[in-house]
Amino acid sequence: MIPVTFPTKLSLSDKVSERLLNNNHKVSVANIGPMIGNKRAPQTSLWWALALLWFAGIALRLTILAIPPVVAMIRDEFDLNATQVGLLGNIAPALFAIAALAGSLLVARLGIKGAMVGGLALIAAGSALRGVSSDYVFLCTMTILMAAGVAIMQPIMPTAVRQWLPHRIGLGTAIYTNGLLMGEIFPVMLTSSLILPLVAHSWRFSLVAWSAPIAIFAVLIYFWAPSAQITASKKSEVPRKWLPDWHLGLVWRLGMLFCCINTIYFSANAYLPIYLSSEGRADLISSALTALNFAQLPSSLLILMVAQKLERRAWVYVVSGAVSLVCVLGLVTMVGPLTVFWAGLLGFSDSAALIVGLTLPPLLCHSDDTARTSAGTFTISYAGAVVLALIGGAMWDVSASPALAFVPMALSAVGLIAVSLHLRGKDELV
Repeated sequence: MIPVTFPTKLSLSDKVSERLLNNNHKVSVANIGPMIGNKRAPQTSLWWALALLWFAGIALRLTILAIPPVVAMIRDEFDLNATQVGLLGNIAPALFAIAALAGSLLVARLGIKGAMVGGLALIAAGSALRGVSSDYVFLCTMTILMAAGVAIMQPIMPTAVRQWLPHRIGLGTAIYTNGLLMGEIFPVMLTSSLILPLVAHSWRFSLVAWSAPIAIFAVLIYFWAPSAQITASKKSEVPRKWLPDWHLGLVWRLGMLFCCINTIYFSANAYLPIYLSSEGRADLISSALTALNFAQLPSSLLILMVAQKLERRAWVYVVSGAVSLVCVLGLVTMVGPLTVFWAGLLGFSDSAALIVGLTLPPLLCHSDDTARTSAGTFTISYAGAVVLALIGGAMWDVSASPALAFVPMALSAVGLIAVSLHLRGKDELV
């Protein structure tokens, strides 16, 4: 999520410029002057591009995290079991796995603005229509529609940064990832305290309310999205190879690393609310979810300051796995005043591993293979996270023991340690 500067390597903007020169693409002085991000660019254009990126980043998580604060209400109305709750909470990661392969093709066909507006429209429509669900099947169907929009957006964002801010790629990436984090925090922090009281404590209208900002973002981007600042032929913009090399061990190792990280995060958001409710502490749901997600912000700021020192360091993942394991045990065995502490520490630890982990594909892959290796990594990681989360729900249902839903999270924490040590043995981490 947090951009890292590698002094020994070309920046992405440098690579694009180099590719343009090699392919004999000419950029006129008239086109270079007004570039957003260029020192000569109008400051208002820079700020507007950053604002739109921040809004789009918020949209990546806002409607997904609107479910956990009201999931107990949905469960009671539709009489859902733990497996069904787990499925509802993991539809989005499942779509992320599918779209990781198709995202680059969608961008190539629709363009940045078209794909982004289309993705935002799907998010807003799908999320709002969840509010009129008459049964669980319709609720899941609309959640799939919403998640498809988010899935389309995910591969768009790095390309939008490159085209809108070719000389401020690090700043643009930091801005939209900050928006993503805020999109995780706003719904879990404000749903119970602000939105539900405004909509007569209706979970249906709360989902509609969180859809409204997404629709506004789509309108803003449709009318005022910055123009691409680097012109190249469509042939040069579309990678010749977009399918991952499934025979490459690195794809699977990184996929397993991110699978462990994602399982901890998504399973915690899915099962912590109903676990606390089953323990008679529904009053802790809002504060625990807020801590789990809000703690990612200080983590991201800390990583930003020391990112270069953490590149390819195995100890980061080992420490994160160990801390996450302790936090999971604490959440299960110490329900009460310490719940918020354990949830916050878990969010801090897991997000640190994610942020540093996102630097690995560009560090370990050739520049031409980074995109497809990342696609394979995310396909494996999100698919694995969904399966493990559903296993946790099934263990709860079969055993009638809510604590067993957290077993896959604990195993993922151990797995994070094991995979990072394996990567170190391959000299991919140090």
